[in-house]
Amino acid sequence: MSLAAAASVAVTMFLLGVFLLLVFNLNYMASQLQSNVEIAAFLHVDTPREVVQHLEAQIKHLPGVREVVLVPKEEGFRKISRQFGGEEELLSATGGVNPLPDYLLVRVNTPEEIRDIAGAIAQLPGVEKVNYGQEVVERLFALVRWLRWLGAGLILLLASGAVVLIMLTIRLTVYSRRQEISIMKYVGATDSFIRWPFFLEGLFLGLVGSGLAAGAVYGIYTWLLSRSFNLFLFLPLLNDPALLLKSLLGLIGAGAGVGALGSLLSIRQFLKV
Repeated sequence: MSLAAAASVAVTMFLLGVFLLLVFNLNYMASQLQSNVEIAAFLHVDTPREVVQHLEAQIKHLPGVREVVLVPKEEGFRKISRQFGGEEELLSATGGVNPLPDYLLVRVNTPEEIRDIAGAIAQLPGVEKVNYGQEVVERLFALVRWLRWLGAGLILLLASGAVVLIMLTIRLTVYSRRQEISIMKYVGATDSFIRWPFFLEGLFLGLVGSGLAAGAVYGIYTWLLSRSFNLFLFLPLLNDPALLLKSLLGLIGAGAGVGALGSLLSIRQFLKV
């Protein structure tokens, strides 16, 4: 029964650890998507370069702005030329005049500020149009919120199931030794004297089981990280050793705590002789 309890803790905490890292990675991917959102501020075509540089400096000093990159009209024209044909052909088609404006790419500190910053940029003189894909960005933010709530719900549900399963297993372990507990009570053993060995046993079983689970999760995740470039080319995995260590230590502590608590709660009814 002790081996069964330790195995139950190991399997349950392993599943909890896998789902925990899955939710962390979903949040990380969502944050990466949000951080890649940027504002494109298109200027008037005939705006002098001095005015463009002045606007760039103004935008850099706006609250919440992390980075501003100037994309000159010449560079924009070269990019279009590479996509749709040679530069000379496009110039001849446009009468030898570059019709594109300079534009500024603006990256913000937090995605939630993007709407306010885009509105402030649009009010600046010389800015003709501001674009950050408002509809797509709002859908992305809604998806991110939904993923985070779903992840939190899954973790809570699985953690609750893990606690119940481990406590039931510990309870069966205590139940198999109910006669020993009754005999000890009849010969005058105190409740504390009986309770402490079960408490330590539950703590040890939880510690061993969750330790095995944490080791398995760590081994599998580090293997995935080493193969992530080939296996998950477009889905970067979270590579944060400090967060991984804290998660695994938390997993071990939770397993030990549930094992000890399960033993204490399970032995209560058998102490009443």
